[in-house]
Amino acid sequence: MAELIFFSGTMDCGKSTLALQMDYNHRARGRGGVRFSRNDRAGESRISSRLGLETDAVEVLDSTDFWEEVMLRRTRGQRVDYLICDEAQFYTPEQVEQLAKVVDEIDVDVFAFGITADFRTRLFPGSQRLIELADRVQVLQVEALCWCGRRATHNARTVDGVMVTEGAQVVVGDVDMVVEAAAAPEAEHVPVVGYETLCRRHFMRRVTAHGASLMAQQDQLLPFDVDACLWQGSGGPGESRKPGGKA
Repeated sequence: MAELIFFSGTMDCGKSTLALQMDYNHRARGRGGVRFSRNDRAGESRISSRLGLETDAVEVLDSTDFWEEVMLRRTRGQRVDYLICDEAQFYTPEQVEQLAKVVDEIDVDVFAFGITADFRTRLFPGSQRLIELADRVQVLQVEALCWCGRRATHNARTVDGVMVTEGAQVVVGDVDMVVEAAAAPEAEHVPVVGYETLCRRHFMRRVTAHGASLMAQQDQLLPFDVDACLWQGSGGPGESRKPGGKA
């Protein structure tokens, strides 16, 4: 029996690597398949892994109809036993329904790979529909890590290293754990959009790797033994004297 399986996880958990591995395994057993992707970091019509693996794919557009894509190939005599659908979070809900129809009506396996939630912790429309319709939803076991070493559970968007929680749901960028602001004049500076994975604690506190690095640098500037009289409220030289006070 064919199945619609959604492999989900945060960034950096190996979704595209698994997609390429599954495609290789099925082809090695004589099965015919089609690879699909959308908005891959390597460019149009590609599936790429951060490990350096990369191959060609069919670019999914808003106008793509998966039922027509499969039927067109079969009428041409091409064998289609399965579909690899990477970056499935960017598919429309209607396209996910087409994938379900392909599974149910003509017994084609569909292996979809994607991120569940965006940088605002809201479900992508495509991912939501996959969760609703998939025969199985599998969370990948390869754990992405936050900069602190804890398991990363959230995807954060950064602009020049600073976490943001507003903006368009889809913006081109890449994972860059520490982004330094450009030294060019402000009028010439183009903001650098990046993404990183954070644990819930640091996502809620909006502490990115860039922010943690800045805080660590500030901590190093402090003396190891802080003179208490330098702090406000201590009555030391840093405070103004009150009339009648002792020297």
